[in-house]
Amino acid sequence: MKVNFHPASPILRVDNIDKSIEYYLDSLGFKLDWNWEDRIASVSRQKSNIMLSCGDQGLGKAWVYIGISDVEMLYQEYKNSGAMIRQSPKNFSWAYEMQIEDLDSNVLRFGSEPKDGVPFGPWLDMNGKLWE
Repeated sequence: MKVNFHPASPILRVDNIDKSIEYYLDSLGFKLDWNWEDRIASVSRQKSNIMLSCGDQGLGKAWVYIGISDVEMLYQEYKNSGAMIRQSPKNFSWAYEMQIEDLDSNVLRFGSEPKDGVPFGPWLDMNGKLWE
């Protein structure tokens, strides 16, 4: 017998759950799964879900990687939705990815397959420094 893993459910600490839910729904295209007593909520987009915890479970400024089929398409969507784009799509050996911030400076890294023939980087680190 083997253990089967389900998709991970990261828990991000937020300061204002109502504003965070609104941002995830209106700017990032997630849907609300549930909201328990305005203290913890779950938002999802297809098979990816994120839990938002108000003032608990973490110190904030977490980073989450979410694999998707087309970063360029999502980037265009987010440019039009008012999402806080931390870094536009860049090519790396592991993925073609972009970084999005939420209202509490948590970073969502969305990545799809690397692009052939496209130069790598630069990488934007947690301190805002670009690495070539």
